[in-house]
Amino acid sequence: MTRPALSREEVLEAAAALVRAHGPDALTMRGLAAALGTAVTSIYWHVGNRESLLDALAARTVADLGAIRPRGNDPAERICSVAHALRRALRDRPHLVAMVHERGLTERMFLPAQRALVREAHAAGLRGERAAELVRAVAFQVVGYVLVERNRERAPARPSADEELWDAESADADPPLARALAAPVEPERLFAASVRALVEGLLAGAPPPTEGDITDKPDSGQGSVRRGPYSQ
Repeated sequence: MTRPALSREEVLEAAAALVRAHGPDALTMRGLAAALGTAVTSIYWHVGNRESLLDALAARTVADLGAIRPRGNDPAERICSVAHALRRALRDRPHLVAMVHERGLTERMFLPAQRALVREAHAAGLRGERAAELVRAVAFQVVGYVLVERNRERAPARPSADEELWDAESADADPPLARALAAPVEPERLFAASVRALVEGLLAGAPPPTEGDITDKPDSGQGSVRRGPYSQ
């Protein structure tokens, strides 16, 4: 039975799957053709050479991270939702994110999430340097947290390591603290607590938003849509 004609999107999806599973070095034109059950010439027809394919995958990854949308009914909740969505996106695509970084597109990759944070900072009443501080602090928090997570996951497994480090003496005579620090880390809970504390601290004392702060300015250039500051 003849295989249906390939589309460029199918080729890119298969290439992305290979990179997600094995890293960019595992992506070869022959390997991709074999995964798709087609000839190498068909791959070249759709995406060009390997460098063009990597460029297309990087652009696709950047576009995927542009799909982040804030959720929530108050400033801190909406800003935290962007942080959570960005963390999930980075964790779901470690090899693709590394590939984007290697191709010098890191800043472009983070731009959509940062623009979403800018809009939420303005809606919360922050302007200028205070808004910029929030945008950068949240981005650094997410990226730094993901890097620590990845390093912990790649480290040799030592289940008792934290128990060996923490006791009542090392915890300054605070046994409950020692027990808590010796227990396994809960990454989701810790990230939620840390990013919430960061955002609430940065929003503290923010002036009330003005009418101009609650106007959405879509990137599509279709005009502004006026809304309440924290409506969905």
